[in-house]
Amino acid sequence: MIEHLTERTFLFTTQAVVFSILSFVFFMYYRTFKRQYVGYWLISLVSLTATYFLKAIVLHIPHTLEVDVGLVIIETLHLSLLFGFLFYLTLGVLSAKNKKVLSFKQTCSFIVFIFAFSVLLVTVEHTDSFNHFYLTVSLPSFIFGCIFFALATLLLFDKNSHLSNRILMWFFFIVGFRYLFYSFISIVALTDLWFPTFEAFLVFFNVAAESILGFTLLVWMQGAERLSALNAINRAQYLGEHDSLTGALNRTQVMAKLSEKISSFASEHKKNNKLAVFLIDIKQFKFINDTYGLKVGDYILGEIAARLNSSVFLPVAVGRLSGDSFMFVIEFEQQSHIDRAAQHIHELIERSYRFEQNKVNIQTSIGYCCYPIDAVNAEDLLQKANLALHHAETNDITTVGFEGGMQAQGRRLLLMKAALLSALKNDEFVLHFQPQLNLFTNKLEGVEALVRWQHPERGFLMPADFLDDIEALGMHNEFDNYILTKACQISARLFDLCKRRVAIAINITAVEFQDVQLVANIQKLLEEHKIPSKYIELEITENVVMTDIERAMNSIVKLQSMGIKVSIDDFGTGYSSLAYLRKLPIDKIKIDRSFIAEVATNDSDLTIVKSMVDLSHGLGKRVLAEGVEAIEQLNILRNLGCDAVQGYFISKPISEAELVRHLTKK
Repeated sequence: MIEHLTERTFLFTTQAVVFSILSFVFFMYYRTFKRQYVGYWLISLVSLTATYFLKAIVLHIPHTLEVDVGLVIIETLHLSLLFGFLFYLTLGVLSAKNKKVLSFKQTCSFIVFIFAFSVLLVTVEHTDSFNHFYLTVSLPSFIFGCIFFALATLLLFDKNSHLSNRILMWFFFIVGFRYLFYSFISIVALTDLWFPTFEAFLVFFNVAAESILGFTLLVWMQGAERLSALNAINRAQYLGEHDSLTGALNRTQVMAKLSEKISSFASEHKKNNKLAVFLIDIKQFKFINDTYGLKVGDYILGEIAARLNSSVFLPVAVGRLSGDSFMFVIEFEQQSHIDRAAQHIHELIERSYRFEQNKVNIQTSIGYCCYPIDAVNAEDLLQKANLALHHAETNDITTVGFEGGMQAQGRRLLLMKAALLSALKNDEFVLHFQPQLNLFTNKLEGVEALVRWQHPERGFLMPADFLDDIEALGMHNEFDNYILTKACQISARLFDLCKRRVAIAINITAVEFQDVQLVANIQKLLEEHKIPSKYIELEITENVVMTDIERAMNSIVKLQSMGIKVSIDDFGTGYSSLAYLRKLPIDKIKIDRSFIAEVATNDSDLTIVKSMVDLSHGLGKRVLAEGVEAIEQLNILRNLGCDAVQGYFISKPISEAELVRHLTKK
């Protein structure tokens, strides 16, 4: 008996030492790589190590039927450690397979439950050896068997399987069967003579199985790290070729694929093969990001890439070149195929996008060129498709194909952009002011700010010489902010010099008016230059309002709440809806000069102007007529009840210095 105890003590102590060393290896690994599942398995192995130490100790404690507090504590601790070993082993497997694991609070709750459950099993029926055996051995064995089978099933259906995964799966199946079989046998054959021998065999089986488990987990860690490294390499290669947000090819790879396709045509002597290279740009994508949030914008970009990749035209390549620009390359035989493809792209991208509670509609501009008609290499094809896209965006055309003259226009715009940026930096733009006369008081009502360019080489340039280029280059925001800032600076100087305020009307483009930062920028300028808001007036065209009516109305309401007046400029030349014009909280409507030019000689123009004045007054809006150049025009407008006028008959646009002299007249 003593020899038997000594053998068991030696066996359990040896196992405790082995698992202590293994736990140290896991600890070093966890400290280095900070893997959560390794941390769970470390705790599991520490629990198993502690159970072996307890087994070695408990062999030397005499067993009696009376309640022994020390023995109860040791049995409770032993059972708690076994459950803890299984609990953290399970958490480790779930964490390693990227399954959702318990929170820290939930984990603590489970630990408390395990301890309370162990206390209950050990203390209930403690004086009845059979019932005590069933509660402390048979029932835990059944629980262990069920959990091991569950873990084996999880690994069986795991898609990311590797060698250590399969080894662990079979281990769990075998050990699960061992525990379930023992649970059943311990109930039906506890008193049989062969049962103690069977238990003795299981002691050595457990030692061997748990040793295999420890080293299998170690192999798993090494395999998992190798797999993680391979995944990282593959991910890096993928990201090197694809856009991380949309999954489409990035610029480098889509150009490489286009070059490969062209080379294959040349090597296979396929002279009749043609490629169409489409460049796609999303209109006002910044507005989508600002309005709905970056998350919605990212979703839309990903969805666009997915729709293009799944196109029925079977694209040769789909790539994302920049923020909201995509390339779409197809093979074609006839020109009609290109037209159908362009229409197909518009239909794909302009189909509504739904994200959570948001429904978003977008529009696109497309520019394209063809191989080998327009160019024979990838870079030239990209350049020419980009020129076509630029032409489409500049002229507000949905789809434009490359034409020869676009290259010269592109080079001219490139030079113009450099000149405009230099002009903004060097403050070469100046403001002139055209007075506006109030017809009821015959006094100055305000001035309209008109920009001029004091070009260092070409001299004094009028707006017609550069505003179209600013629009073509997409420099609206930068230029409009510059003009707003300059107008506020001049307004502040006029007050300092003349001790008198005058309202300044400033033209705002559609792009700037739809900028969510417009109101905040104006408020900042007014505060910085100490200008009362009623002395700044913004002029927008009808088309600016009708581009996005709801957004325009919201912006106008915000500006009006600040005390800033908003006017509709060039009224009659756009496509206003009278219903929306009635709702818009604008202060003034400016009748375009084209209706005033012949108002004194053309009855049709007179009727139109009279109708505009009556309509505006009926809507509660003031009316200002532009382009008044004769006394006859002025008298007619006065008789029609027009509120104010401006034009060369009243005054030509004057410089800041001339305006100062006018305001200082007594």
